[in-house]
Amino acid sequence: MSHDQFPLGPPPHPLGDPLVRREGRQKVTGTARYAAEHTPPGCAYAWPVPATVARGRITELDIGGALALPGVIAVLTHENAPRLASTPDRTLALLQEDRVPHHGWYVALAVADTLEAARDAAEAVHVAYATEPHDVRVTADHPELYVPETVNGDFPAVRERGDFDAAFAAAPVRVDAAYTVPPLHNHPMEPHAATAQWANGHLTVYDASQGATKVREDLAALFKLGTDEITVISEHVGGGFGSKGTPRPQVVLAAMAARHTGRPVKLALPRRQMPAVVGHRAPTLQRVRIGAGTDGVITALAHDCVTHTSTIAEFVEQAAVPARIMYTSPHSRTTHRVAALDVPSPSWMRAPGEAPGMYALESAVDELAALLDIDPVELRIRNEPDTEPDSGRPFSSRHLVDCLREGAERFGWLPRDPRPGVHRHGDLLLGTGVAAATYPVYIGATEAEAHAAADGGYLIRVNATDIGTGARTVLAQVAAAVLGVPEDRVRVDIGSSDLPPAMLAGGSAGTASWGWAVHKACTALLARLRDHAGPLPAEGITVTEDTRLETAQRSPYSRHAFGAVFAEVQADLRTGEVRVRRLLGQYAAGRILNSRTARSQFIGGMTMGLGMALMEGSALDPAFGDFTARDLAAYHVPACADVPVVEAHWLDEEDPHLNPMGSKGIGEIGIVGTAAALGNAVWHATGARLRDLPLTPDKVLAALAALAELAARRS
Repeated sequence: MSHDQFPLGPPPHPLGDPLVRREGRQKVTGTARYAAEHTPPGCAYAWPVPATVARGRITELDIGGALALPGVIAVLTHENAPRLASTPDRTLALLQEDRVPHHGWYVALAVADTLEAARDAAEAVHVAYATEPHDVRVTADHPELYVPETVNGDFPAVRERGDFDAAFAAAPVRVDAAYTVPPLHNHPMEPHAATAQWANGHLTVYDASQGATKVREDLAALFKLGTDEITVISEHVGGGFGSKGTPRPQVVLAAMAARHTGRPVKLALPRRQMPAVVGHRAPTLQRVRIGAGTDGVITALAHDCVTHTSTIAEFVEQAAVPARIMYTSPHSRTTHRVAALDVPSPSWMRAPGEAPGMYALESAVDELAALLDIDPVELRIRNEPDTEPDSGRPFSSRHLVDCLREGAERFGWLPRDPRPGVHRHGDLLLGTGVAAATYPVYIGATEAEAHAAADGGYLIRVNATDIGTGARTVLAQVAAAVLGVPEDRVRVDIGSSDLPPAMLAGGSAGTASWGWAVHKACTALLARLRDHAGPLPAEGITVTEDTRLETAQRSPYSRHAFGAVFAEVQADLRTGEVRVRRLLGQYAAGRILNSRTARSQFIGGMTMGLGMALMEGSALDPAFGDFTARDLAAYHVPACADVPVVEAHWLDEEDPHLNPMGSKGIGEIGIVGTAAALGNAVWHATGARLRDLPLTPDKVLAALAALAELAARRS
């Protein structure tokens, strides 16, 4: 085909069109294959054995009974498992020593011909321990608290501007409140699973991962291999929410077992074991202090966060960081302190830092609005900064005020009676609340390949990962927009480490990172096609580009997505149950590349925020050191009946300082602010200010009873 037959005009499907996900039919018909659905010939099955103590050493490991069971192939322990190279990520140093750092740490792995035989063998392994005193409870005055150098995202742990103490003491209006968020668990529908096979020294792994490139790199380091000796495939991934962002135990254990037995091995982590080994949102104890004038303008702002980490890996939730960019605050202090306890290692969970941090900050702002008798929307508008308060850098774009105003108009915020606890319908108390949302723009270096075939089709190759976000579809739209062709002329290959390396699907950075590389490669391919004379060669023309140079440069702008969440709730006076009546989010997130998948992302995040506010919560048992809510029977997540019609809207935001598409990440901002909006609505409904998530019926009833007793005393 001649290059003249390649149309180079405006694309028939411009960016923003609500195209249906390309893999949708595969998923609903069950033909999309996930990590645990690959079964090579001769495949064996593995089942891990978790430690039943919170701290100590293994003194005895009896595997004889397990090995005697029918179909059992092997039991791996620290005494016979393949040796791994040392790694900075000590959560992957599995079956290497007798030390037990926390309850649920893996101490053995049973491998058998069938899944049932592997499970029976794991239960037959006898382990004895020499236990040591353990500590799993973080408190605001814990004696082991320390200030880390940095927190998640490489932010400084402490930032100060001006003289907060003096400004707060001098402020005529002050808020000083503490808020707590319990441990939270990711619990994706697809459990963490891997199928591993060695052949002629080459390791092939199907893994439930948010980034196959990172998995390959870590496996290469652990097994002392070249990256060209490993292929990691993550073609379809059933959710992750951060818990699959870096390699988790299943992929290492499956590879170890496959090497040890000489057979392919499949391992899907039992759901009850996941909270201990795949990361969790660490609990946060937060104190927010706000000093303001009688006009509502903030003069002093402090946000202090206390959290926990494990003894094997430091991870510090950056909950105080959003306070550095949200509002006018000439005198500010934001701090993080952490205690290394005998707990499972925390890690990323959707919008780490922003989700718990903005819950506390936006609740405190609502408390300030109530003290001043200023409308909460108006108060936020009065404290809109001209530049980023923390650094003084200009914002690349910031339309929070527009989100507040347009969201309020859509929601019907005004007229609103600000008095709490007075709006009643029978036994139901009604209330509305609002909160702002923000999430930073992250973009990582990515390489992409664009190929023009002689038959007029195009192929994009990039190791992006689709965790349910529609990556294939959006990347095809980006390529089609650059090339000026219908999107059905573009094929997209993703989900394999044999493809050009890419940023993982995390930090709301996937589409921006992959799309930039795809845009650059397609632009270069287009130039090649325009310069090419005559028919294309049979092998076509291929161009490979990367964004290492562009992403290595620090932007002079503060780059964030913003939003506003509005909520209406009802609280039952008899049962204490809180139900959501309406939920509306208004966002400014750059250019929206696919309105269908974007709306799904926003609504999904808001639904997760609903769960965070009203039902999701876990705890560590101080006696045994394990999580008490280890499955979906004990750890409650929203069901369809809990979620009303959720609305998501966005502004047409133009920002030339992001990437060639002008897009910001949207996967996480939906959860940010939602819990605070609901908490603020519960206060407006009941008159009770609850500061300890989740807002379960027992807490609501206790608060209502306390209010009734106080009213009786006053009368």
